[in-house]
Amino acid sequence: MVVLLSLLAAVAYGVSDYVGGLVSRRTSAWAVAFVAALAALAGAVALALVLPGDPTGTDLWWGALAGVGAGAGGAFLYRGLAAGRMGVVAPVSAVGAALLPVAVGVAGGERPDLLVWLGLGAAVPGIWLVSREPGEGGDLAAGLVDGALAGVGFGVLFAATGQVPEEAGFWPLAVAQAVGAVAVAATATLLGGRWRPYERRQAWGVLSGVLAIAAVVAFLLATQSGLLAIASVVTSLYPAVTVLLAATLLRERIHRSQAVGLALCLVAVALVAAG
Repeated sequence: MVVLLSLLAAVAYGVSDYVGGLVSRRTSAWAVAFVAALAALAGAVALALVLPGDPTGTDLWWGALAGVGAGAGGAFLYRGLAAGRMGVVAPVSAVGAALLPVAVGVAGGERPDLLVWLGLGAAVPGIWLVSREPGEGGDLAAGLVDGALAGVGFGVLFAATGQVPEEAGFWPLAVAQAVGAVAVAATATLLGGRWRPYERRQAWGVLSGVLAIAAVVAFLLATQSGLLAIASVVTSLYPAVTVLLAATLLRERIHRSQAVGLALCLVAVALVAAG
């Protein structure tokens, strides 16, 4: 069940990134991100009202920390994108987002089976290769810094979300999304971006946000039914979904290294599921 839910989260994240990225090519990425954040917040609040839980103050603080992680991760990811360092920032951040929760899970006493470890080992280079866009490295040193900081942010998002127990319901997720929305606006302001919606096409951010909250819910349920290490790494395979959608719908070329990465991602899922 943990693998299935994590795969659903990866697919939802991947489609969300595809929609958001496609619209952002034609308008302000910050405005799309803000609309998506508001939609995700609305979805989280609706879930919390329909399926109420009994969260403690600690659960809500975990949600707030997840929102801070999402905001920080997005900020450094966008900074790398704005500086033309996406070819370095994207793979470094994706690998960091996968590895940090694994470390947290192991520190907390999780002990995956050997096959699972082999799957996690295949996933890391797979995520790197799929996320890497050949020829778009930019400033390597600065890209590594932005990517590492973005990876820490997204890793905190996954690790903190994984601490929310089942009985807490979805209010911690609503807190996370609220903090995330504020973080998008604040970061865009600091970086000189235009985050207030001003074009009709930016409404596509609603779809991106709905898919994002669906991904978060699937990831949360995955962590509640299995190991955080497994859920975080399988969910982190979402760049493969985005690449496949771009290749299928936009006829974008899949580079040889990305094809190898896709193959490693498939191997990783098979090994984790077998374990």
